[in-house]
Amino acid sequence: MNLGSSKVALVTGAGTGIGRAVSLMLASQGYSVALAGRRAQQLKQVSQEISQLGQRALAVITDVSDRDATQALFDRIRTEFGRLDLLFNNAGINMRATPLEDLKPAQWRSVIDVNLTGAFFCTQEAFRMMKSQKPRGGRIINNGSISASTPRPNSIAYTASKHAVTGLTRATALEGRRYDIACGQIDIGNAATSIGEHASTDALQADGSTITEPVFDVALVAEAVKYMASLPLEANVLSLTVMATKMPFVGRG
Repeated sequence: MNLGSSKVALVTGAGTGIGRAVSLMLASQGYSVALAGRRAQQLKQVSQEISQLGQRALAVITDVSDRDATQALFDRIRTEFGRLDLLFNNAGINMRATPLEDLKPAQWRSVIDVNLTGAFFCTQEAFRMMKSQKPRGGRIINNGSISASTPRPNSIAYTASKHAVTGLTRATALEGRRYDIACGQIDIGNAATSIGEHASTDALQADGSTITEPVFDVALVAEAVKYMASLPLEANVLSLTVMATKMPFVGRG
């Protein structure tokens, strides 16, 4: 039985990698999917793939760190679909490893603006829709990353942003209770995407060495999100970690 019959999902960062995999999974489960991202060609491709699955797709070029752009995105969702049942806050950026004393203010702000502020803007708009729509409620799933609990060396901006996403998740889960809005977080370690595979090659370790770390199939991330999304709103996965079994995460440092 499809999970999303007549349901609507929004995936940010939907054009590639984890966002693409989750978007296609949701479509395969019967969701109509709004796709947000900054690259038109990639969004168009995912939209076409969803159409081939027989589901509706809406591709909207969006910089989630831009408040006006985010509001325009949700206005489109209201117009096209009339409601929102699931938000997957996936959009995020990182940068090359940089010692904290060398990080420029603009680099710090760019990571925080997308990874944290962008997730907040989308959460706020989704919250407003979900509490007022009928039937009321919905689910928000945040992509936290394993850096939400344990940093890599020389990644202070990314680590700080993802630790803050955990606070965003928990505060949203708390405030959402009275409105039937569930919020959880998935922390992902070394999924085999273009970004993930690059990061796992010659990956800097806490002792200063570099190694090539194991990766795992990004389709398994989509399966984990599928489980989180499948629960009735009276149940919630607050935190879930999915990772390459042999990656040096447990005991890192």
